[in-house]
Amino acid sequence: MLDVPKFTVNQTPPSPDKHPEAAENSPVKSVNWSDFRDHLATADRDGRRQWIYPRKVSGQFFRWRTWFSWLLLGIMFGGPFITIHGNPLLLLDIVGRKFVVLGQIFWPQDMIIFAVAVLIFAVGILVFTTAFGRLWCGWACPQTVMMEMVFRKIEYLIEGDAPQQRELNRSPWHAKKLLKKISKHGIFFALSFLVGNVLLSYLVGWQALYQIITDPPAQHVTGLAFMVAFSLLFYGIFARFREQACTFICPYGRLQSLLLDENSIVVAYDYRRGEKRGPLRREQKFGERRFAGFGDCVACNNCVTVCPTGIDIRNGTQMECVHCTACMDACDAVMAKTGSPRGLIRYASLNGIERGEPLRFTPRLGGYLVVLTALAAVLAVMVFTRADAEATVLRAPGSLFQQMPDGRFSNLYTIRVVNKTSREISVELRLEEPIGNWIDEPLKVMGGKLLVPPQQLLENSILVELYPAVMKSGTTPLVIGVYSGGKMIQTLKTAFIGPRN
Repeated sequence: MLDVPKFTVNQTPPSPDKHPEAAENSPVKSVNWSDFRDHLATADRDGRRQWIYPRKVSGQFFRWRTWFSWLLLGIMFGGPFITIHGNPLLLLDIVGRKFVVLGQIFWPQDMIIFAVAVLIFAVGILVFTTAFGRLWCGWACPQTVMMEMVFRKIEYLIEGDAPQQRELNRSPWHAKKLLKKISKHGIFFALSFLVGNVLLSYLVGWQALYQIITDPPAQHVTGLAFMVAFSLLFYGIFARFREQACTFICPYGRLQSLLLDENSIVVAYDYRRGEKRGPLRREQKFGERRFAGFGDCVACNNCVTVCPTGIDIRNGTQMECVHCTACMDACDAVMAKTGSPRGLIRYASLNGIERGEPLRFTPRLGGYLVVLTALAAVLAVMVFTRADAEATVLRAPGSLFQQMPDGRFSNLYTIRVVNKTSREISVELRLEEPIGNWIDEPLKVMGGKLLVPPQQLLENSILVELYPAVMKSGTTPLVIGVYSGGKMIQTLKTAFIGPRN
């Protein structure tokens, strides 16, 4: 067994800086601060947080991300008010055990669909990440979209670019600084309150949320508590926690080591073209740089100053990289000024960088897309071919078989029918087996037809009558067909109890 020294709460391992001989003899490995993989860019040697001040970024990828973010934000804030066939676009009513996805209502009876959806989601993440890296994180993750496209832009508008923000935070408190900080954090909290309310509307519906807002607070203490909790949570994330939500909490980045391979598409630095790094002198041309052994990287560090997680992409693929393409835009701008080809930092694979091949649509990527499409098709078929109503039948508790004067036997059952739609459904029950019963109505519904209200559960009693000629000793299997609109939507199996002779 490895002999590792133990330290109490008040003891610390010997510092290698103060006691070099202790560091040499100690089995505890000291941190190599020159190695980027030995420490986080957001923490100093004492474990204190180093605040990240990313510079403003501009370029084609940033413009594409901005347009895509507007689309996602529009869907997010407009989602509670968008309806499909009278149902909301998305509703996750956990208390009421009612879930609406793309206008389709799901109940606890649809648990098999939910299980398949979760399985497909997990497999989709594995397949998508293996093929396309963390494309989701940089382009569609709500944390990235809200932080970089909303809160960060407000911060730039109030406090200025990264150098101005750094100088403002270092300066002593004065009236102008106080005004900027109060304005920024006031807007941040107001936006967090808005975001919290929007997400709460996905849990209770916008009608219920509107009622919570307009009614006196004493009538909705629970709803108000959730509203405040959501607001404080999002304010803390976007005002203080920021990139640490990606590096410390989100497990997605840590899965990269398991999911990425040499053919995965990542944001990559072309070291074959960029090394050896060195500044570009005004009188020097790139031909002279090449002759001197330098590459296209002019060591401007713009790719580092724009990174929202504070990493240097030139060190290779890292856990903190969210593939936001900020370094790609910054590097392309420098390459354009120096007259070098764009793409020193680009979307590429490790094999593409090493072999110098351009990124192209490969059969492997095509196969992944086929797998994802097939999985999505399976889920779509399950969702759109499911029945509008679902029924269950049970024998009435405590009831026995009854014998009629003409020799027939009867059993009493309880049937429950769930209407999964937003309209009233008429349900008809027919006895499918056994056949040859010679009775006009072998299955009778107490109270007439079954009219199930929209999004409701209806419970009723049914009576089944059989002649002894079609019965078996003891129990006889029954098959009941459930029809709606003249079409069979379900078959129910149960047992008919009779005498054992």
